[in-house]
Amino acid sequence: MNKAFVREAPAGEDAGEDEEDEAGVGAAKLPAGTKNYMTVAGYATLRAEFEQLVKVERPSIVQVVSWAAGNGDRSENGDYIYGKKRLREIDRRIRFLSKRLDSAVVVDPAAQENRDQVFFAATVVVCDVDGSEATYKIVGIDEANPGAGLISWISPLARALLKAREGDAVRFASPGGVRELEVIEIRYE
Repeated sequence: MNKAFVREAPAGEDAGEDEEDEAGVGAAKLPAGTKNYMTVAGYATLRAEFEQLVKVERPSIVQVVSWAAGNGDRSENGDYIYGKKRLREIDRRIRFLSKRLDSAVVVDPAAQENRDQVFFAATVVVCDVDGSEATYKIVGIDEANPGAGLISWISPLARALLKAREGDAVRFASPGGVRELEVIEIRYE
């Protein structure tokens, strides 16, 4: 068989353990040796997706595939072929979500005792040197959405903000070069 049709893992890696493959394109990998921190809302969102896939979508697709398999020739049966493909995608996502939920360390921002410093799940208002303000919330890697102000705790900005206090200036490397921000406000919501 031609090697172009065989998916092989790079030397020293097991193809079954590739987290990006499990989750699909765009899934962030946890750095080795770190915990999978999540906010309460982030955990609930992943849990709801897991439940939807297991209790609604997968049984529905299994029913369609079963019906299509009973129609005879499977080689030209679109319902069967696409149903099996979708079933593999759902099973891959279920495995990924199951691993992420099992390893999750849920952090409730309301339980944070030291509220004068930036820690995981903090909402931080910062000011740029030009005077423009921005608000960021430090969240888990599965919850990150930079456009909405939700930044992953492993991002350069979040790492720079961690342990900062109101009035502190933090520097971090951004794609546009080194930036400096001043911490204006810290909230735990």
